[in-house]
Amino acid sequence: MQSGLRTAAAGLIGNVLEWFDYAVYGYFSTEIGKQFLPDSMAPTDKALLTYAVFWIGFAARPVGGVVLGIIGDRVGRRALLTISIALMGAATLVIGLLPTYDSIGIAAPILLMLMRIVQGFSLGGEFTGSMVYTTELASPMMRGIIASSTAAGTTLGFILGSGTAWLVNSTLGAEASADWGWRIPFLASLLLVVLGVFLRRGIEEPPQAAKAAAERAPILASLLSDWKPIIQTFGIVAMTNAAYYLTFTFAVEKRKAEDTDFQLVNTLSLFVVLAGKVFGGWLSDRVGRRKLMIGLTLVLMAVLYVGLDLMLYGDPTRFFAGQVMLGLPLAMALGLQGAMVVEIFPLRTRVMSMSFAYSITLALAGGLAPFVATWLIDSLGEPTAPAFFVMIYGVIGLPIMFAMRETNTRRLDE
Repeated sequence: MQSGLRTAAAGLIGNVLEWFDYAVYGYFSTEIGKQFLPDSMAPTDKALLTYAVFWIGFAARPVGGVVLGIIGDRVGRRALLTISIALMGAATLVIGLLPTYDSIGIAAPILLMLMRIVQGFSLGGEFTGSMVYTTELASPMMRGIIASSTAAGTTLGFILGSGTAWLVNSTLGAEASADWGWRIPFLASLLLVVLGVFLRRGIEEPPQAAKAAAERAPILASLLSDWKPIIQTFGIVAMTNAAYYLTFTFAVEKRKAEDTDFQLVNTLSLFVVLAGKVFGGWLSDRVGRRKLMIGLTLVLMAVLYVGLDLMLYGDPTRFFAGQVMLGLPLAMALGLQGAMVVEIFPLRTRVMSMSFAYSITLALAGGLAPFVATWLIDSLGEPTAPAFFVMIYGVIGLPIMFAMRETNTRRLDE
């Protein structure tokens, strides 16, 4: 029987790659905008368009979630995880090699957009597929902590992305980073692809996968009948993901031009997040995921404005305090969400329905957060305005979670 460590590592590695690539794009979005968009565009318009391309990757996730989810349900979880990591690796490598706007004109942003679509497509199946895989292979009393490895992988990816961005910017300087240095992390991600393929070779298939494949449930009918867990997924996931991108992508991008220390501080904060995710998964196994998730949502709503204010206006020390203030409850919530969301979906089309629900939620919440934040600040002239936008998701999510039952004790083979 496959060990829990092997299961966690197999689920973790793909998310390290996937979120390293997403983090690098977020942290180098200004530099990428300069290379792939015309100089004649106004700075605000260029920032909005760059974030729109960022969002396109999220918009492609529901399609990838359905297509790769069908593979996960009808062929196997292992096949899904192999295809998704290969697609992401190929798209990321191409981004690192793309010619700029000055070289090929309008074709440059079009090709960039297409690669972002491929990245989003693969991530639509990878993240949720690995959550299903790790949760199904875990014992009922350890689902939270084993499934938190998937969330931990996203943070490791962000740590590597943030650390690499800081290293490139501090070593090469602003001019060289904007000219060619931003390409280095995209090209270096090939190493993670090789490691991922090695770790996932010959991994065990969960017993639930064979049962789901034999059933071959209809696609559209299953999505329609799963309307309730799809709505519940939005209530559980939306606020935390919007707040996460606001905290660890948007705020960092706003401050890094002032001092590279902000990028370094961000990397240090992510280590706190990494520990918080594992702790959140472990604690949810003991006190219940629904109860803990409701409490963490209330805490986030209470500290969101203060934390964002510290990040946008404070020195590096206050910036760190703001990130940790938001990052710790965020991390605990994200650490438990994997198991919680898997537990609310039926087996017949679990990967597909869950991938669709999760991807739609992230497209409407996390992917839109940097874009909406930029637009709100430009329209209202108030840098902390995005905090209230994120709180709206909490207002929607709380009554949804209050109406739910506890998920810890649910069987996963039904």
